Amino acid sequence: MRQRLSSEPDRYRGRRRVPTPPRSRYAVVVTSAFIGAGVVALGAASNLPDQKAVDPEILQGMSQNSQVATEALENREGSNAASRGENRQAATELTAEQAAKDTYLLPLDEYEFTSGYGVRFGQLHAGIDLAAPDGTPYKAIHAGTVTQVGYNGGYGNSITIKQDDGTEIIYAHSRRTLVDKGAKVQAGQVIGEVGNTGYSYGTHLHLEVHVNGTPTDPITFLLQRGVDIKLQMESVYAGIAAEQAS
Repeated sequence: MRQRLSSEPDRYRGRRRVPTPPRSRYAVVVTSAFIGAGVVALGAASNLPDQKAVDPEILQGMSQNSQVATEALENREGSNAASRGENRQAATELTAEQAAKDTYLLPLDEYEFTSGYGVRFGQLHAGIDLAAPDGTPYKAIHAGTVTQVGYNGGYGNSITIKQDDGTEIIYAHSRRTLVDKGAKVQAGQVIGEVGNTGYSYGTHLHLEVHVNGTPTDPITFLLQRGVDIKLQMESVYAGIAAEQAS
């Protein structure tokens, strides 16, 4: 055999493999092809010398066998599809439940961002301020347990909610609080109304986040969890959490 020179073009370069059909469909195709080949062979035999007449019952039996095999494979495929559908539904329900438990949301539907986290007038402003009309309902940004509610010095009427991981969220300067100490709340649940109590200059919601007892910038904290305070964007699971809270 002559050895191909390196300068010769590769005749096989650039060819694509024909994709293999799914196993179940492949079985149906093979079964049909096998039956079809038998019919063709019988038809070809009729052109040979000393050929014998083909029994119609044999052809009918072959056709029936082909139909039975095809239906059996289709039924199996349908059962597998139904099973996969049930698994997907269970996974979706689990994901929705988990999303509602872990999601973070905006505390207000509409507001104006007026002050950020940082040093102000020589002191640490340990949270952010979101201005809104007096009496505007505000919501819990995450699920947790109410550990403090009521008048709290410079915070005015405030609410503290502790999450399962120990993180604490403080909602301050409320006109009115709508939850009791010890209550379990969900993300998106209305817990109070915007006000101007305590050390406050104008009606707004003061929001603080404490991680391991230390104040943390709420903007950064929430961005890491899919919520953008400045762009007023909630996480992708906002709708799921709202349904759970209602």
